[in-house]
Amino acid sequence: MPYWLYIFILILIVYISISLVIYYVQEYFLFKPEKLSKDFQFYYENQQVEEYNIETDDGAVINGLHFKVNNPKGIVFYLKGNSKSIKGWGKFAVDFTRHGFEVIMLDYRGFGKSTGSRSQKAIQNDLQIVYDKIKERVLERYIILYGRSLGSGFATKLASQNHPRMLILDAPYYSLTKVTARYMPFMPLSLLMKYPLPTYKWIKFVKCPIHIIHGTKDSLIPFKSSIKLSQLNPKNTRLYAVIGGGHKNLNNFESYHKMLGEILHSIKEKVNLEGSSFSVVHSAKKTKFNG
Repeated sequence: MPYWLYIFILILIVYISISLVIYYVQEYFLFKPEKLSKDFQFYYENQQVEEYNIETDDGAVINGLHFKVNNPKGIVFYLKGNSKSIKGWGKFAVDFTRHGFEVIMLDYRGFGKSTGSRSQKAIQNDLQIVYDKIKERVLERYIILYGRSLGSGFATKLASQNHPRMLILDAPYYSLTKVTARYMPFMPLSLLMKYPLPTYKWIKFVKCPIHIIHGTKDSLIPFKSSIKLSQLNPKNTRLYAVIGGGHKNLNNFESYHKMLGEILHSIKEKVNLEGSSFSVVHSAKKTKFNG
C-alpha cells in the first residue's frame, strides 16, 4: 500500500471516529441538567408560586412553576437556557412579576423533576402542550414568549406556529449548528447535530413583534448573531444592545431592566410616516447654492 494512501485512510478513520463521538455524546455538551428529587420543595421569597406537572402522550412528566400576581396584565412563558433547573432559574421570575405579569417556567426533559427521553421534536411538542394549556386560561394576546439562550430557538419555533402578543429573545443564536461550528469548523455538523435549532428559519414566520436583547461582549453567542437575526424579519423586529453585557450577566445591567420594562409595556402601533423625511431623496449631484 502506498504511504500516502495509508495516511489518507488513517486520517479518514480518525475523522469518522470523531464524527461518531460527536453524534453520540453531543447531549453531554449541549445540556447541563440538574436533577431534583420528587419531594423537592420550591421556595421563592415574596413570590406566589404553584408547582404543576403535565403528563405527555409518551408517558413523560413535564414539571414546571407558575408564578402568580394579583390582577395580571398578561403571562410570560419563559424558556430557560441549557443548564441547571428551574430551581435556580425561578429567581428571574421577579423581573416580570414586578411589572404585573405572571410567569410560567418549565424544566425540559431530564432537567429538575421532568422525565422522558429528550429530543428536539419531543421538547417542541412539550412546549406546545404547555402553550395550549396556557391558552385555555387566557387569550393569546396576553401571552408573551421569552426565550433565553438555548430557549430562544424553541421560543422562536413556538411563536412561528402560534400567535402570542410578542416574542422576546435573550442572547439568541442564529442556529445551534452555527454556534457549535465555531469550535469544530471542520466537522459536518449539519449532518451530526441532533439539535440544529435553526432560529434563522423559524423567525421568518413569526407574525408578532420580536424584541431581541443581546450583550455586546457575549463571548459564547456573539452579538452579531442577533444582528443577523434582526435582518430576517425587519418589520417586526427591534434589537436592543446591552453595552458591555456578556452571556450570563445581563440581569446585572440597569439598561437591561430598563429595556425589559419598556418592552413589556409596549403597545404595537402603526408608524405614521406622513410629514417625516422617510421619502425624502437626497441627490448626490452638486447644486449651485443661491444665497
